[in-house]
Amino acid sequence: MSSRITMRALLQTSLNGPQGLRLITGAPVPNPGPNEVLIRVTAAGVNFVDISQARGTFAGGPQPPYLAGIEGAGEVTAVGEGVADLEPGTHVIGTSIKGGAFAEYIVVPAAAALPVPTGWGDEQALGLAVNWPTALAALKPLGGVTAGQTVLIHAAAGGTGQAAVKMAKHYGATVIATASPGKHEVVRALGADHVIDSRGTDIAADVLRLTDGAGADLVLESVGGAALDASLAATKRVTGRVVVYGLAGGEAAITNWELVYKHQIHVTGLNIGILTQAAPQLFGEVMGQLSELLAAGVLGPGQPTTYALTEGPKALTELEARTTVGKLALLP
Repeated sequence: MSSRITMRALLQTSLNGPQGLRLITGAPVPNPGPNEVLIRVTAAGVNFVDISQARGTFAGGPQPPYLAGIEGAGEVTAVGEGVADLEPGTHVIGTSIKGGAFAEYIVVPAAAALPVPTGWGDEQALGLAVNWPTALAALKPLGGVTAGQTVLIHAAAGGTGQAAVKMAKHYGATVIATASPGKHEVVRALGADHVIDSRGTDIAADVLRLTDGAGADLVLESVGGAALDASLAATKRVTGRVVVYGLAGGEAAITNWELVYKHQIHVTGLNIGILTQAAPQLFGEVMGQLSELLAAGVLGPGQPTTYALTEGPKALTELEARTTVGKLALLP
């Protein structure tokens, strides 16, 4: 158990977004309950979930004031009753939808804590518990990608998008990626076959042109708003699939009339937290496949852009504005 009584942390004080974050110095260090572990955080991952919670758009999310951040990596310093497979001193990457990662210590369920791969630094493992499983679940068990198919990946320069591009290429797919112009070279370096402007006027037309009018077999949709409309129009009729796992660009509507007469496609929603709870066997399969990808070198240590804990509002603001590339991390 930590001898510390209080700690530094970022407190979300309102639902006004990142500007509602405030650094506090007297937050109590939490104690692990049954089947929980206490982690001394050395790096916290920044995710769009944090923004959704800060804006009040995350269904069932915490209400202010709350300690922000759902993803933290660091050293286990204490374990609760019933925890047998993790010991103090082990370095893990863990998640808690309740928040608290933007702090010096966080409590997470032991089942949501994964050992940091041997030879990796803690911050290099950020993404292993959120971004990478999301990308893999969207591609494989839900998206059913196979060699020779075409995959459209939105927000390809982000943490989840980058992992998705690498995995899709590993599985033999042709990748069409979207990103803002300043990020195109980053996405091409990951292996994308085509990169189109995410802020272009007609993404669907670009995709149809690149696929000789057939459309994409699979679309990984994390943007929402107008991008979802474009995704539906860019998907192959009847057999095409769209996996929706984000709404950074706002909500969008799709009607039963459209599914019958306009977009005869398969639309699947993905929330990795719900997948973990409602389909643990499927999640276990995803993590098993992820381990294989790590062993094969398809995914390697991450290289997040780091910010000091005090720069949390800045990091979230830049992520919300979609001016960042790759994974972001706060260092307590």
